[in-house]
Amino acid sequence: MYRRDFNLGILKLSAAALLGPRLFAPLLSRSADPNTNINEPPAIAALYKNAIVIDSLCAPFVDMDAPPTAGVLAAVQQSGITALNFTVSEPTFETTVGSIAALEMLAERHPDIFLIVRRHSDIARAKRENKVGIMPGFQYTAFLEESPERIQMFRHLGVRIMQLTYNNRSIFGDGCLEPGNAGLSKAGVAAVKKMNDLGVAVDLSHSGYRTTSDGITESVKPVLVTHSGCAAVYAHPRNKPDEILKSLADRGGYFGVYLMPYVVASPTVPTREHVLDHVVHAINVCGADHVGIGSDGSIEKTVLTDEQKGAFDKDIARRKQLGIGAPGEDRYPYVPDLNGPDHMEIIATELAKRGQPASVVEKVLGANFQRVIGEIWGQS
Repeated sequence: MYRRDFNLGILKLSAAALLGPRLFAPLLSRSADPNTNINEPPAIAALYKNAIVIDSLCAPFVDMDAPPTAGVLAAVQQSGITALNFTVSEPTFETTVGSIAALEMLAERHPDIFLIVRRHSDIARAKRENKVGIMPGFQYTAFLEESPERIQMFRHLGVRIMQLTYNNRSIFGDGCLEPGNAGLSKAGVAAVKKMNDLGVAVDLSHSGYRTTSDGITESVKPVLVTHSGCAAVYAHPRNKPDEILKSLADRGGYFGVYLMPYVVASPTVPTREHVLDHVVHAINVCGADHVGIGSDGSIEKTVLTDEQKGAFDKDIARRKQLGIGAPGEDRYPYVPDLNGPDHMEIIATELAKRGQPASVVEKVLGANFQRVIGEIWGQS
């Protein structure tokens, strides 16, 4: 992904900026009737209102360093998103610990909006209490490579979703941009075992093809690809081939489709139609029980001001200089017509238009991710 340095500068937030009205009463979740006709907008709205909605890679805000306004906070709460996997990892051990502390402060200062998800049952609790549950997750591995026993320490700090690699090679295995495509190392196999033993979800989103396949095979629990695309729809290093999708699904795993430019060739600006092509293909290959959405974006709407363009351009150049930029990083990191707090509801509507029944839409919205997290973490 275009990795904005989600520094979680929440420590700079004022209490006043974080105070906002609670706009909705708690909603009780119910399962969708698989025979429901959801081709009408009111039916979609009702399904969405009652569904567990999980974005398997997302940030609350576009700029995690800037104090959010009351309006932004209200929009986040009104989004209908029950929970999200949010990246708290930073390049170093110290800054990562600081990110976790800052996230804790956000939830502490605004407990009527945010809930830190540490147990499977916290997902249902977030839905009941009309809160946005935040699951702290890792994408970077450098500070774990230095000391793999930190996996257990960070698990106790609430981080229970961890990637083995980013785009390049780590001691655990090769990332998706590594030409060697060498797969899991001995250290990577040991890390997967440790994560299985501790109940930490193995995320293979940025892993190379062999590393992904090895991770699926070595794990005794289902694994996650929280944010990716389908290589059969558009061939890109960040997208996974069908044989990996099938293997992941056969072992009970989860595949989240991202809302990123990598769903279509450059210079085309991606649209919801491109994204839905990937989602429907993944359903056809994996089955409806294994697919979801990991936007790789934010709940807050991206407004492409000159200032925001400059920030994106700077980050694109930084990633290229560091050697972590992927092909096609010449477009801004979002899908314009799936941009904002309603992106999950729009996807539900589009799935219905493509003939997917209510039961499938509900699974893609979040039931699949909720299920797999319970199998990895335990049901408590």
